[in-house]
Amino acid sequence: MNSFLEDLNNKILLFDGAMGTEIQYYQPKQNDYLDNKEGFNDSLNFTKPEWIKNIHKKYIKSGSDCIETNTFGSNKLKLDEFGLGHKTIEFNIEATKIAKQACADLQKQVYIIGSMGPSGFLPSSNDPDLGNISLNEIEEAFYLQAQGLIQGGCDVLLIETGQDILEIKLAIEGCFRAMDKMKKNLPLISNVTLDQYGKMLLGSNIQAAYVTLSNLNIDIFGLNCSTGPIEMTSSIQWLCEQNELPILVMPNAGMPINENGQAKYLMPPKEITEKLSEFIRKYKKIRLIGGCCGTTPEHIASLRQMLDNNNSNIFELQK
Repeated sequence: MNSFLEDLNNKILLFDGAMGTEIQYYQPKQNDYLDNKEGFNDSLNFTKPEWIKNIHKKYIKSGSDCIETNTFGSNKLKLDEFGLGHKTIEFNIEATKIAKQACADLQKQVYIIGSMGPSGFLPSSNDPDLGNISLNEIEEAFYLQAQGLIQGGCDVLLIETGQDILEIKLAIEGCFRAMDKMKKNLPLISNVTLDQYGKMLLGSNIQAAYVTLSNLNIDIFGLNCSTGPIEMTSSIQWLCEQNELPILVMPNAGMPINENGQAKYLMPPKEITEKLSEFIRKYKKIRLIGGCCGTTPEHIASLRQMLDNNNSNIFELQK
């Protein structure tokens, strides 16, 4: 299999879709989670590994070139909330093994992407709770997580849904330290999440985020979560006109709608496919696409069909 970064020169790579909403289709009960801690999705790697493996398989069958490990909340600081921070490396190894087993079961070679979500803290903030943490603790949290993902055998490290530039910088430092320790150099992707006005949670715009993070030796810069593709349009345009890095675009299935206290994502596969097709035809820097909250195997299958039908045409149009 060609290396991940080499593949980007030849085709647009397709990521998978949402994990959390797929888990909900199993209608998990409190006792399905580790220590009955309801909503602790990453613990299902241990209590319901077949669920997680089957979700990976659905996305592989739908045509994903890349699948993300079920480790969005498996950094040490998030695991500390459940009294399990001391098992950070173990959590990430196990999740990577499940993703690899899904590939083995289907005899498919896809890239295993090590997912790293936010720590739950905002070190740039003056909030007495969210900002009350040392920078070393945040860096260490991501260092341990990256170490586990590398040890488990992932192909790429992904820092996603970044909301605080300082936290993302510390996560990047932790990833590089883990690579040094493990003597393994993996591609590194850094995704930020923006609201419908193009701002991160603490007010940074896309320009500030990109300029800061692109100078830290990341390989790919991306946008994921928070909004659907329509709301990402102006930020994607700026990125693709100004930067030199490949771009990953992973929108939600539209803006969330509140129904009975739960977020619902209603953008159908055809609509999200049409919008992402428009992006990749217009902007040659987009080399990776996929889905975030609310996207399903059906969304990914639709994107796969679009890429298979149009990949050569897309590259001709981009020249």
